[in-house]
Amino acid sequence: MTGTTRSSGGLDDRRKRLLFRCWHRGTREMDLILGRFADAEIADMRDDELAELERLIEVPDPDLYAALIGDTPLDPEYATALFERIKAFRAVDHDA
Repeated sequence: MTGTTRSSGGLDDRRKRLLFRCWHRGTREMDLILGRFADAEIADMRDDELAELERLIEVPDPDLYAALIGDTPLDPEYATALFERIKAFRAVDHDA
């Protein structure tokens, strides 16, 4: 898979922006992790989860990637339940 499999049709503007940003991180590894997660989850995320995702995607790619693969811990302010969901999603998606 090289890109989004989800149409942004039917999403509000906030979700469309987040979906785009998740697929356009700057490093391919992060595009695939966050993009696939967004494809699967963005439509059903609550407003507070969207806010967490907006904050989380501001973390530099190398730091976020290292935390997602378990090499280094993420700063506590970003280590939320949503981060753990993304990490678990990545583990399942990576194994597939």
